[in-house]
Amino acid sequence: MQVLKKIISRCMHRVTCVLVAIIVVIMLFVQIASEQKRDYETATRTFMQIEQLLAQNQEEFDDVLEEYRETCLHNAEAIAYLIEHNPSVIEDLEELKKIAQFMEVDEIHIFDDTGRIYAGTHPQYYDYTFDSGEQMMFFKPMLKDRSLKLVQDITPNTAEAKLMQYSALWSENEEFILQVGMEPVNVMKTSKKNELSFLFSLFGVNHPEVGFFAVDAQSGEIVGSTETECVGKNLADVGLKLDDLSRHKGGFHAVVNGRHSYCVFQKSGANYIGRVISSLVLYRRIPGTVVAIAVCLIVIALILSRAVTRYMNRYVVDNIYSVNEKLHSIMQGNLDEEVDIHSSVEFSELSDYINRMKKRLLDSNSKMSYVLRKTNMYIGVYEYNQHMKRVRFTEYVPKILSLEYKEDEWLSSDYKAFQELIERMRQNPVPGENGIFERRGKYIKLEELNDNDGVFGVIIDVTEDLAKRKQIEVERDIDALTGLYNRRGLEQKLAQLFATPNTLGYSALVMIDADNLKVINDTYGHETGDAYLRKISELITSMETRKSVAARLGGDEFVLYLYQYQQEEALLEALHALDTIQEDCVASLNGEVTVPLRFSFGYSLVFGRTDYQNLLKEADERMYENKRKRKEAAAQLKKV
Repeated sequence: MQVLKKIISRCMHRVTCVLVAIIVVIMLFVQIASEQKRDYETATRTFMQIEQLLAQNQEEFDDVLEEYRETCLHNAEAIAYLIEHNPSVIEDLEELKKIAQFMEVDEIHIFDDTGRIYAGTHPQYYDYTFDSGEQMMFFKPMLKDRSLKLVQDITPNTAEAKLMQYSALWSENEEFILQVGMEPVNVMKTSKKNELSFLFSLFGVNHPEVGFFAVDAQSGEIVGSTETECVGKNLADVGLKLDDLSRHKGGFHAVVNGRHSYCVFQKSGANYIGRVISSLVLYRRIPGTVVAIAVCLIVIALILSRAVTRYMNRYVVDNIYSVNEKLHSIMQGNLDEEVDIHSSVEFSELSDYINRMKKRLLDSNSKMSYVLRKTNMYIGVYEYNQHMKRVRFTEYVPKILSLEYKEDEWLSSDYKAFQELIERMRQNPVPGENGIFERRGKYIKLEELNDNDGVFGVIIDVTEDLAKRKQIEVERDIDALTGLYNRRGLEQKLAQLFATPNTLGYSALVMIDADNLKVINDTYGHETGDAYLRKISELITSMETRKSVAARLGGDEFVLYLYQYQQEEALLEALHALDTIQEDCVASLNGEVTVPLRFSFGYSLVFGRTDYQNLLKEADERMYENKRKRKEAAAQLKKV
């Protein structure tokens, strides 16, 4: 016995030393990975801030550019007005320069109707024409269209290649073209904010061995850096390769400017932006941390080794192993297994508790099956977890899932296979229904409770209930006579459409009233009148183009809503077709009576957001106006 204890003690010491060494090595790699991850996150946050600044600066640049364009054009309009009402200044160079100074512009050029400069603040540009250069030719279309007011993008001028913003327009009396030029000082200042060197200056670092680089993704040229002496060099000059930047997206080690460094680069537009930190700086905390962890582990390991060696064989190990073996068998689904460890009071009580708990589980399963059998619905319950290979489910589960012969035995013995079946069922959701899925012609409602230990699920066969509900919805929203929407169905459909007005485009609500329905009812009977209404509905639905909704409000009143037209003219053509289609249209009713199909209609046009009630009211008024005119026209024809 003493020999066995020495063997156990010696083995424990050896194992402890090996474990401590392994843990120290693992902790070393963990610390290295942690520092790399921390630096990567720091770098990516910085890159995100740089990209946000780039986006903000670009937005500011666009706003300044647009404001500058508007200012340039407004100045041109104001100066043209001044010169037109005081034409003598055209010959006065000094007066023109005063106007330019007063309006805060740099150049004023006055062109005749041939496109030649004959006056302005810069005599050296006189006799230049719109054909004098590519920059000048931008304004040449003004010679043909005198309504144009043109503002040119910032571009080098023809004479000096100096960046300028030019705008031009005709005077109101169309005697001359006035062109104004302004140096885009504010625009250039704003554009500098988008330069990477400027952005890097906002992210100053407190250590000389930490720096930022911006690299052209095509050429590998360093276009910006906190180390200014590197700007203009190629990546190879500082010890990097362009392939490293694209291949190592999670960070990599390299020798940069003679220093072993950790580099993180990210693609941003046409450039790579990177953060480079010296390995000495990055890993400076690791040695002290690893030594402290190693000392703590050695002390703890020695103490635990002595304690475990002394007590584990005597009191715990064998009994725990036996209990674990029994529990493992139970967790695998062998619920007939009994735990009978009686070496101590504690283990005896533990065995009793485990056996009683197992019996309670079996009783609960039986009670649940009994309760579910008493309901009028097919309800199934199942449960599994990663520690038990088997799946426990109630008797209705195979029926609900339409399992084939012996398929339930196979699924109950392997929780992964059962889990895959549930996931395949989830891939067939019923549109418009929450938590209901289709499997082998059935509609099944599925609910699961997931936790760290396992899954508890309930499935219900709702095929019959869903079919009844769908039938009720159809009967509630559809007009029985014509098959069109009724008033309720129309209002629900329009409410769905009007919830997203930006998708409606040009739309029209058409109010339609069948003519001569009372005459047909009185002459041929109400069944013939119903047939007449059905023919009217068929005629209306035949006119449905693109996106449309048709409904019968009741009696002889119909509504047609047309939407998602890109142009108003196309919508008007569709509406005009309603008027022309009924000219030669007749209907054979009940195989004996043939009558012309006639109806009056009025419509209301709208673009985008609208109000259904207002549209209906306006269309109704126009419909009655149309009916009145049709009656007057018919009466006039009778007189003739």
